[in-house]
Amino acid sequence: MTHGDDVLFTLPKRQVARMFCMNHFVHHRAQLGVYLRSVGVPVPATYGPSADDEDVLLIRPYPVNR
Repeated sequence: MTHGDDVLFTLPKRQVARMFCMNHFVHHRAQLGVYLRSVGVPVPATYGPSADDEDVLLIRPYPVNR
């Protein structure tokens, strides 16, 4: 990707667009999570369980054979 004679990126245009769009999307999703927590609303599980999900056990106890 160039701007006049200046080379801005050497990645393919599709990869640059995807990288910027995904980073921008993740940024705004995180902003929404911070806002929801600040007003006392539980953050929904968008891509898996969030810290506000009470019925999800993320770590299982390691079984100890004695």
